[in-house]
Amino acid sequence: MGKKLFVNSLDRETRVAVVEDQKVVELLIERPLEKRVVGNVYKGRVVNVLPGMQAAFIDIGISKNAFLYVDDIYPSRGIAKDTEESSPTVKELIKEGEEILVQVNKEPVGNKGARVTTNISLAGRYLVYVPFGNHIGISRKIEDESERERLKGMADEIVQGSEG
Repeated sequence: MGKKLFVNSLDRETRVAVVEDQKVVELLIERPLEKRVVGNVYKGRVVNVLPGMQAAFIDIGISKNAFLYVDDIYPSRGIAKDTEESSPTVKELIKEGEEILVQVNKEPVGNKGARVTTNISLAGRYLVYVPFGNHIGISRKIEDESERERLKGMADEIVQGSEG
């Protein structure tokens, strides 16, 4: 069968459904009153580095500065975290005034800003692109070993450098 797109738009929300073979394969709901930022990627500027908390505050252009914990910095900077003793401090990883690419992983609540990470992942319908990941994984839902190998081979050809 074919692919169909259904759109239902009201004042409070817009709903979009993608239907293939009489099954809903994708459903998107947008509510303009609820401006969500989780998943958004921002180019921010480091405003404050707090060595005592091992964290930093990042200006990403929303009302409150975002919070970046030191453990959310490692993979994008090419650093493997082995033990607490060998872990670099937040001051060694980022500096005040530095521009940094971050993704929101927790909404701002009350007087607290959003929680962000430098471990960016962009999810699509068939894959998740991790620009700083350096890992190729195949979904466990694909059980056929030959199909898993075929997909891994395709991904190996596409990725460059530290992508995943």
